[in-house]
Amino acid sequence: MPKMKTNRAAAKRFKVTGTGKLKRSKAYKSHILTKKSPKRKRNLRKATITDKTNVKNMKKILPYL
Repeated sequence: MPKMKTNRAAAKRFKVTGTGKLKRSKAYKSHILTKKSPKRKRNLRKATITDKTNVKNMKKILPYL
């Protein structure tokens, strides 16, 4: 049985927390920031936990996390 390949794009975007949950950064923070409020931009800086509906697929493409 050959080794499974990790999806490198996903590996750069997700990290595993100590409890085994997937951590991700938020979207909508790269450009067109002038119309976004400071509060909204501040909240976009923080990392968040991946929703449980996506975790099964993420674990499949990230077998060694």
